[in-house]
Amino acid sequence: MSTEDSGTLAWHERGHGDEPSLALLHGFTQTAHCWGPFGDALAEHGRVRFVDAPGHGDSFCEQADVVEAASLLGRAGGRATYVGYSMGGRIALRLALDRPELVERLVLIGASPGIEFRAEREQRRHSDGALADRIEQIGVEEFLNEWLAQPLFRGLSNEAAHRDERLRNRAAALAASLRCAGVGAQAPVWNRLDELEMPVLLVVGADDDKYGEIADRMRDHIGANATLQRIAGAGHTAHLEQPQRTARLVLDWLAATVIR
Repeated sequence: MSTEDSGTLAWHERGHGDEPSLALLHGFTQTAHCWGPFGDALAEHGRVRFVDAPGHGDSFCEQADVVEAASLLGRAGGRATYVGYSMGGRIALRLALDRPELVERLVLIGASPGIEFRAEREQRRHSDGALADRIEQIGVEEFLNEWLAQPLFRGLSNEAAHRDERLRNRAAALAASLRCAGVGAQAPVWNRLDELEMPVLLVVGADDDKYGEIADRMRDHIGANATLQRIAGAGHTAHLEQPQRTARLVLDWLAATVIR
């Protein structure tokens, strides 16, 4: 499904079953086609709905903040187990807090509840704004050269980076996504994590120190229904760097958890 409706998100489905059991939302600069072998493995075990985030792929809704993006995600995914990576994880987390009846289980890969401290958050908002300006100035292709060169993505192979698919995105839309739904613009939800009652799986690459620390704290805030798993030999993009290992871990967890 693709759409030009500014009030909906585009998605496509793969796998088997009458209804989607999983809804996946990707990270910044990616699209719903950037899940690679990890997504393939999940689709072998059920019907998976791959969603384009606001301002990415075939989705419009460029001015959506995280709250609106979460609402749009819920409309696109319906009642399902949600899997979100990075930006997609922040949006899926917000959906789980705002519409818990839609989220059977929640899988967050390299995700964060936001920046707690106002001064740090404001600094990030300004840096996100400057980054958005740069996207508009140099275009998507040159921006991706700089974006993927960050140490955060050093574990990505050329194939796993899905560069050609990312080039489908538009500079103005990516810039709007950063300004509206970047972590600097997002209200942090650390103080709401204990509201989550569904099973939650936190996945982080063993080499991703920053998000590893965040995941440790998230597990403690959420409580007994949270499980944290580290993926050996992976950094921030664990599901792309170690797709089979990550998929096996997620599938085993899904098989072991009960939907309430």
